[in-house]
Formats: sequence, C-alpha cells, structure tokens
Amino acid sequence: MADCDGLSEAGTAAASPPAPAPGLSPPLGWRERLRAGLAGTGASLWFVAGLGVLYALRVPLRLCENLAAVTVFLNSLTPKFYVALTGTSSLISGLIFIFEWWYFHKHGTSFIEQVSVSHLRPLMGGTESSISEPGSSSSNSESETSRQNLSECKVWRNPLNLFRGAEYRRYTWVTGKEPLTYYDMNLSAQDHQTFFTCDTDFLRPSDTVMQKAWRERNPPARIKAAYQALELNNDCATAYVLLAEEEATTILDAERLFKQALKAGETIYRRSQQCQHQSPQHEAQLRRDTNVLVYIKRRLAMCARKLGRIKEAVKIMRDLMKEFPPLTMLNIHENLLESLLELQAYADVQAVLAKYDDISLPKSAAICYTAALLKTRTVSDKFSPETASRRGLSTAEINAVEAIHRAVEFNPHVPKVYNLLTAITLTGCATLLYLLEMKSLILPPEHILKRGDSEAIAYAFFHLQHWKRIEGALNLLQCTWEGTFRMIPYPLEKGHLFYPYPSCTETADRELLPTFHHVSVYPKKELPFFIHFTAGLCSSTAMIALLTHQFPEIMGVFAKAVSMISRTCIEYL
Repeated sequence: MADCDGLSEAGTAAASPPAPAPGLSPPLGWRERLRAGLAGTGASLWFVAGLGVLYALRVPLRLCENLAAVTVFLNSLTPKFYVALTGTSSLISGLIFIFEWWYFHKHGTSFIEQVSVSHLRPLMGGTESSISEPGSSSSNSESETSRQNLSECKVWRNPLNLFRGAEYRRYTWVTGKEPLTYYDMNLSAQDHQTFFTCDTDFLRPSDTVMQKAWRERNPPARIKAAYQALELNNDCATAYVLLAEEEATTILDAERLFKQALKAGETIYRRSQQCQHQSPQHEAQLRRDTNVLVYIKRRLAMCARKLGRIKEAVKIMRDLMKEFPPLTMLNIHENLLESLLELQAYADVQAVLAKYDDISLPKSAAICYTAALLKTRTVSDKFSPETASRRGLSTAEINAVEAIHRAVEFNPHVPKVYNLLTAITLTGCATLLYLLEMKSLILPPEHILKRGDSEAIAYAFFHLQHWKRIEGALNLLQCTWEGTFRMIPYPLEKGHLFYPYPSCTETADRELLPTFHHVSVYPKKELPFFIHFTAGLCSSTAMIALLTHQFPEIMGVFAKAVSMISRTCIEYL
C-alpha cells in the first residue's frame, strides 16, 4: 500500500496545483480586531468581576464560617455515603452518555450542544461570531453556497429503478426484509400522480379509478383498482402499467403487460395529438399521454435489457431520445450508457458522454464514473503501482487519475464498493460472508440523492460488472482514489471541480435507504465534546465508587486529606 499511497500523491500533484487553504480571508482592520477582542474577552471580564464581588462580600456573608461547617459535615460522612454518591453519579452520567451517543448517531449532532446553542446562548446574550457586514462578499458567497447545497440535496428518480413485483417483492420473499422505505414509496406515489394523471381524468371513468389507485397506500388495493379500471375500459394503459410494476412476479410477465400497455397507450396518444389544439385541457391530456407512452417504452427497453436482448434495448432508447428530446429530465441516457457498456461499445459510450457530460448539464455518478472508466481502460491493463512510482505517470495515466479524482469528488461513496469487491477476491469466503450485508449488495432505492450513498448504491449495483470486465481497472481505482481527499481537505467548505460537498446527504440517505443498511457518511464526523466528557465522567466516578467500596480506609484517608487542604485554603483566605 505504500506504493499506492505514493502513486496517489503523485497523481494529486499531477492533476492540479494545490488549492489554497479554505477559510482564509483578507486581513482585518484595527476596528474589527478590537471589536472581536472585546467580544472574546467579555466572558472573562464578567468572571473576574464575579470573583471580586465574592471576595468583597466574604465577611458579611460569612463565607469562611459556612465553608468550615460544610467541611466538618463532609468529614463526618461514612465511606458508604461516598460509594452511593459516586455510584449514582456514574449511573446518571452513563445514561446521559448513552442518550448522547444515540442522538448523535441518529441526528449527527450533540443534544446538549444543540440545546445550549439554540436556547441558552440567547438567554446569556451571546451572538454568532461573525464580523462580516450583511452586504459583504463573504456573506453573499455563503448564501450562494447554501442555495447550491439545497439544489444538490434534491431527490431524483432513479433512472434504473427495479420492478416492485418482479424484483423488490422477490427480495422480500427471500430475505424477509423490506428494501424500500415508506419515504421512498411515497415519493414514487407522487411521481405517478404527476406523470399519469391530469385535470381531464373525470371525463373517462377508467382514468378516475386509476387516479384513486395511484393514491392508495395498500398494494392489493391498487391492484384491485387497476382491474376495475380494465373492466370499465380494456384499453386503459395506466392500469396495465400498474399491474406490470406491482403484480407481475417475473420480468417476462412484466414485459407481456407492458406490451399490452404500449398498444393501448399508442392509440390514446394518437387520439390526443388530433385534439391537442382544441383547449388547454386537451394540451394537458396530451402531456399526460406522452408521459405514459415514454414510460412504457422505457420500461420495455429495461425488460429487454434484463432478458439479454441488449441491442433491442439500445434501439428503443435511441428512438426515445430522438422522438422526445425535451424529456431529458428522465435521464434515459443513463440507461443507454449502461446498455452500451454491456455491449462493450465504448466508442458509442464516448459519443453519449460527449453530449451529456457538459458543464451546463447536471452531473451524476454514472456520467463521472463512466468517463473515468473509459480513460482507465486505456492504461489499466499495463498499470503497475511499483513501476509507476519509479518512472512516474505517463500522460494517459495522468488523464485517468484526473478522471478518477473528478468522479470521487462528485461522489466519494462509490470507491468503497470496489475496495470491498477486491477484498472478496483476495481473502476468500470468510470475507464474502462478511460483505453480504455491505451496501454494494442491497437493492437500489427508487429515488436517489446525487452525491450521496443512495446514488453510489444505484450506480454500483449496475456498473460494478463493467469495472470488473476491464483488467486492472479496479486496481488503478484502488491505488488513486484516496488522492482526492488530499486535494480537498475541507470538502464542506471548498470544492475543487464541483461545489462544496452538501452537508444534508446523510439525513436524506437515511430516509431513502432501509434501516438494515449502514449508511456511508462523508466526511466522517468527530464525536462531540460532551460525549467524551460524559464518558470520562462516568468512568471516573465508577472507578472512585469501586475503590471506595474495596478500600474504604485508604479512600477515607484520602478524603480527609483533601478536606484538610481545602480547609487550610479557606482559613488562609
């Protein structure tokens, strides 16, 4: 691994010059420095003033006599009292520690710190430590970054989502686990209502029934409503779509139902085209029928891909992209990329990337990692970490390393899957059993968060085989991907080729992914101060209680010595 680390550093240096340290700002003037210094020393001044007041009022308040009485009381206590006191303290601090640990792993922050910042700081008159003016460039850049983070955390429909009946439900039958979360299925229900319904549904009784079916939460109720719609209209395309998605238990059954839906959908689409200019309602109906037809053809292409008819799937996808170019939001090109990679038509893959890997278009893990795969393919078969560390990287290898760094910066969760795969081939069956519950082997969700763990799972689920097929590709990825993190030491504050990594991915991924999956978090969060504090307090008080119980005489002498020292200090004052 030393060679790999050295190669990673060499690739980092070759990829780009070192980025400036994030968080640097122009030198502050003397007024700003004075204002910041006064704000920082305010608490210390109040503390010193309080001590001075106590010292001045020590005689009227008889502080020395009261402290002496407390010392006498403490000397009269038995070791059992100290055992009970320290044991109770250890129990309470242990409970606080457990709660803090649970709250941090669930919400990613400390409960005590959150309460202190949101409730106690306003009561104490504290303010945020910011000295920038509202109209300054730093505040504008921060607001721009926050808006970009909100857009980065948008949830997208997974272009390669599986079939509920033929794949997700079979997984549940075999494992007894639910691969989809309620949040994910609720998003799908909203998508179905957006794509498959419109304001003119009341004109056709079958569409009225299907409008209610898409809102149903219970799968048997949805299937029953689909059959009711077919009884009213045997050419109801959306009813066949629902049955193909949820009732069909095999891909062959789903394809058969989608072909029936295609026949009905084309008839309705041609009828809507003839009436589209009559009224705004007819235009809305045409948009709905267009969405239904595109969805059916796309799912038919996915059925053909799963059944091994890859050239047929590629033809359907190309025809869809030519016939309906405005519907780029469906990301059909990602389905096309995966099918072309399966055909090993790398020239066609490069042509698709040349069109969609553009600076003005939204990026995805499929685009970034496929571009890296194509550049890795040209050098991976002859790549050796030892040789590269001695002679340096060639131009083609530098291009491949740069592409890998670009992909890892966009989504840093994906390479972990490949490292796990390499561990399978190196360490055998024992590691394989351990990896069965890792993220690369769960089913991808129906929605993904770009740059998050959910997108990494969806990409690796379909594209892992393409990286395995190219000799040496995984080896080059394993030796170079960590160099990205040296280029971006503070990913939440400053990016290199993309915007800073959004901080909201963990929360969204936990809602999209099942509870039995361990969500990958980037960057790793450090444990808050109060978790360390409560853990130390619990351990120290438990140790004191144990020592007091086991050695009461020695601990009694120690307690008396401490009380005598404190009494001497009080008398001196």
